[in-house]
Amino acid sequence: MTTQERFFKRSLDILVSLGAMMVFLPLILIGFLMATASTHASGIYAAYRIGQYGIPFKIYKLRSMRLEDNSSNSVTTLNDPRITRTGRWLRKFKIDEFPQLWNVLKGDMSLVGPRPDVKGFADELKGEGRIILSVKPGITGLATLKFKKEEALLALQEDPIRYNREVIWPQKIKLNKEYVENYSFCLDLKILVKTFVP
Repeated sequence: MTTQERFFKRSLDILVSLGAMMVFLPLILIGFLMATASTHASGIYAAYRIGQYGIPFKIYKLRSMRLEDNSSNSVTTLNDPRITRTGRWLRKFKIDEFPQLWNVLKGDMSLVGPRPDVKGFADELKGEGRIILSVKPGITGLATLKFKKEEALLALQEDPIRYNREVIWPQKIKLNKEYVENYSFCLDLKILVKTFVP
């Protein structure tokens, strides 16, 4: 990615994230109150994800799951019992992801790029795969579009964690490498359109 491409990408991130935050702020506030009431915890969920160059950053989402001290499972399926009724609604319409617009505005993330993952995935990439870490993680991307129904797909598997690591994750690596290696401003625009236009 050239310096000029980085400039245009960052400019798009700032303009769109700032505008979207202003438009969706009432919905985010309502979602926050609903999430707080349904989970009996802060409506904002903050957790560390692996960012550009493998550096961890704190990502923000609306809380959609109950707190469970004994749960270390980072894979979520459609029928996960931890998800509240309100959480299912927030996740269905992707409203739980809206706080990530703040991550984009801050510069932790971009609108388009590889989805940021928990420790144990992107940070362990080797060889050519590490090219994925050369760009900021995104709210949407090629892999996001392909696996729009990821939680439903995982719910069908006997071992969702294994299926995620052995089947879905390798496909995501391939798609994310393709995105970085073939980056263009027009590609970002196409991905954004496909994300929001059915």
